[in-house]
Amino acid sequence: MSAEWGKVSSKEILAAVKGRMVSGDPKLCFSGFNSDSRATDQGEIFWALKGDRFDGHDFVSRAVQQGASGVVIQEGFQVPLEESPHTVVIAVNDTLRALGDLAAWWRRQHAARVVAITGSSGKTTTKEMTAAILEKGNKTLKNQGNYNNLIGLPVTLLKLVETHERVVVEMGMNHKGEIARLTEIAAPDVAAILNVGMVHLEGLGDMDGVAEAKTEMIEKSSPEAKIVLNGDDGVLMKHAARFGRESITFGLGEGNHIRGTHIQNRESGGVGFDLTFDGTTWPVKLGVPGTHNVKNALAAAAIAWCLNEPPGHIIKGLGAFQGIKGRFQTIPLENDILLIDDTYNANPSALKTTLHSAAPLVKKDGQFIVGLGDMGELGEAAVSAHQEAGKRIADSGASWLFAMGTHVEDVKEGAIDGGMSLNRVVIAKSHDEMIRGIIQKVKPKDTVFLKGSRMMQFEKVSEGLQNHFGPGFPDR
Repeated sequence: MSAEWGKVSSKEILAAVKGRMVSGDPKLCFSGFNSDSRATDQGEIFWALKGDRFDGHDFVSRAVQQGASGVVIQEGFQVPLEESPHTVVIAVNDTLRALGDLAAWWRRQHAARVVAITGSSGKTTTKEMTAAILEKGNKTLKNQGNYNNLIGLPVTLLKLVETHERVVVEMGMNHKGEIARLTEIAAPDVAAILNVGMVHLEGLGDMDGVAEAKTEMIEKSSPEAKIVLNGDDGVLMKHAARFGRESITFGLGEGNHIRGTHIQNRESGGVGFDLTFDGTTWPVKLGVPGTHNVKNALAAAAIAWCLNEPPGHIIKGLGAFQGIKGRFQTIPLENDILLIDDTYNANPSALKTTLHSAAPLVKKDGQFIVGLGDMGELGEAAVSAHQEAGKRIADSGASWLFAMGTHVEDVKEGAIDGGMSLNRVVIAKSHDEMIRGIIQKVKPKDTVFLKGSRMMQFEKVSEGLQNHFGPGFPDR
């Protein structure tokens, strides 16, 4: 059987979510699914989700007025049916859990092979690289943006149609049990864990806590699923070993099944390397820079290998990937200034990796200017993590450091301990102040690197610099 919107009945949905039929025709079929009342179309079923800042039950009436043929609500909520007495109403104990149950059922009605990717950093880039490979020979569905949580992943899976052959989804989390639940829903054929880093420590305590949460993917994957792991990540490998599962490893170190060697920055601005697997080596040319992107590419290649993709698709797919806005995006500006926009998010592990990737891009006669915003969800480790961030920036050879957020003094302390001069560390109180400060210090041939957690909205700094200097011409 293959589930298809327009043919899926109330009775089938009721069984999938183990709900209670309050009213309506069990044989009625729905044209689609929606959890946004503003976008609900005629004949769809509206899912009333509850969040910290919203409650979909407040919009049930509007969804029905816009043409929804059915609604899914939590037990106890009374639906005003006077205006539309024929509306299907299904009540469940928890609409979020029921959404996951429906997506899990929907996924199992389709033959497409599913790839799930998690890790402390690189999830979205690896997902896009993997999709670029798989799309060479298969109709592939992928989650949009970072639709990687308990709402986004089910919404993605509910877009599955019979012609899809591959699905690639990423899985994010900030507490224990979330990856386990997402894995139960997606039932991946290939489960990949990219790395373990200092993220979400507020809810997970320490690196071991993060590793335990990430490796829930292994625990909940079926025995038939193939496991892909970063063989260079000692913490990950230690925690993965307790499950006794065979795995395909990727990395730069010897002994990995999929390995990258001879990494070189390309004049075009990307990076090249040799990709070795199955006893053969192929040259790969990425259109994006950075050693961290080599590791993302190795993960994507390992995933594709598990799905028996031909080497040609892997090499061409990786070569076709052109990067993602805000994720180590290299932007040439006037006066031979290079802006590295890594503003989408930040954590200590990712900062360490991207600083390492940024250093080779700094021109011989140019300054390296770093703009750093707060890194969130670090709990008790926040102070030490920001101090360490300042020290890493100093160690990177940065000429100037602009810091913004509640932990600027910690960053400043770390930078000075790392050897930066006090007058080279600038505290900015706003995006505009940081923009003005960088403009005053930047010179031709300089490199500006920007990074901060999502809450810091550092894309405003990137946009301000781009607006001031205007586009340049790549010559790398």
